[in-house]
Amino acid sequence: MQKSLVPIWIASLALAACATDGDNAAKDTVMADTETRTFPTQVPERPATSVGMRGILAMAHRSADNRARDSYRHPQETLAFFDVQAQQTVVEVTPGGGWYTEILAPYLRTNGKLIAQVFDPSVQANPRARDYYIKSNAEFRAKLATDTNVYDRVQVIESPSDQPVLGAPASVDRVLTFRNVHNWTGAGNDAAMFKAFFDVLKPNGVLGVVEHRAAPGTDPAVSAKSGYITEDYVIKLATNAGFQLAGRSEINANPKDTRDHPNGVWTLPPVLRVPEGGDAAKYRAIGESDRMTLKFVKPAG
Repeated sequence: MQKSLVPIWIASLALAACATDGDNAAKDTVMADTETRTFPTQVPERPATSVGMRGILAMAHRSADNRARDSYRHPQETLAFFDVQAQQTVVEVTPGGGWYTEILAPYLRTNGKLIAQVFDPSVQANPRARDYYIKSNAEFRAKLATDTNVYDRVQVIESPSDQPVLGAPASVDRVLTFRNVHNWTGAGNDAAMFKAFFDVLKPNGVLGVVEHRAAPGTDPAVSAKSGYITEDYVIKLATNAGFQLAGRSEINANPKDTRDHPNGVWTLPPVLRVPEGGDAAKYRAIGESDRMTLKFVKPAG
């Protein structure tokens, strides 16, 4: 039977809008894991100074609100850390409202390929989950139709959430997921998702993960309900699937985030789901969530 996504259904509606205000002092800090040295054939990380990427971030198809959030999501630095290159085939997993799609689609349009993976509503056992995916998938496709000069070559694939398949085995260069892992943990399909990532990536391919970061030692089953997952748990999911940790970055860190908010991560900007009578200014001052940024590699052998 298809696993229900109801425990995280409301949370997933908000995640398309969530973002992080990283600590300025931490933006340039990259803590390279020693395992990186075991991949001599891997292309070295490039500095985030691509003129092409800067131009894409300023393109007119991006709304002013989305461009304003670049300071929280650090897309140029994040994609450079994941070594995303314009000639690659990239899978963006459950892209939500398409914030990163706006950047990846034009970047990969000429020489690469962007595949956006969404969940198939027809195999959802729960009516609310099915209705949600019908609506969100339609909205995502409508977004792609707004500018054929940008989105005409984006491929959208639908897969079951409990037995996901992202494409032919060993067929893509990068798999990227932004603020999704807690949804899969809440639904009980996180291990299946990471196995699908491993299967679809080529040898030496990279999995890039950005996720709201829970305090170390927090029970994932509990923290997932508030939108957070521990970094150790995400690393375990990936290594259990066969990946090796290749690097960590504090690009998207925010040490002001105490992770104990009344409505979880959605208490913080930009959602600001503050309880009645609460102090919204307090949460604006914190900024957006503290996030891990992890790079994993599929070994060649």
